[in-house]
Amino acid sequence: QVQLVESGGGLVQAGGSLRLSCAASGDTFNLYAMAWFRQAPGKEREFVADIRRISGISHYADSVKGRFIISRDNAKNTVYLQMNSLKPEDTALYYCAASYESLGGYYYRDDQYNYWGQGTQVTVSS
Repeated sequence: QVQLVESGGGLVQAGGSLRLSCAASGDTFNLYAMAWFRQAPGKEREFVADIRRISGISHYADSVKGRFIISRDNAKNTVYLQMNSLKPEDTALYYCAASYESLGGYYYRDDQYNYWGQGTQVTVSS
């Protein structure tokens, strides 16, 4: 079992920055990848970014590419999402997810992840 706890959300003006953290505990040794998803009111949950635990290879949604950076600190079992140049359309509940499986090309699908956090709210005002 793995427990995921997100933090770092809040209210920020457009153009500002926030850094989200996701701390993993439990059986983290065999985790393959961790990711961030988000869900805005009335919309489906969508992929934001993922990172492979060992290789550090990452992927981003087109909507955040060049503005968000995902990173990990394996010693702390923590994944970060640095969000810059925030836009009102980035407003959402941000979830951390973790997978034991090799994701292949399906890193953007939420059904590929085994564990989820409770989410942290990010609100960007215009």
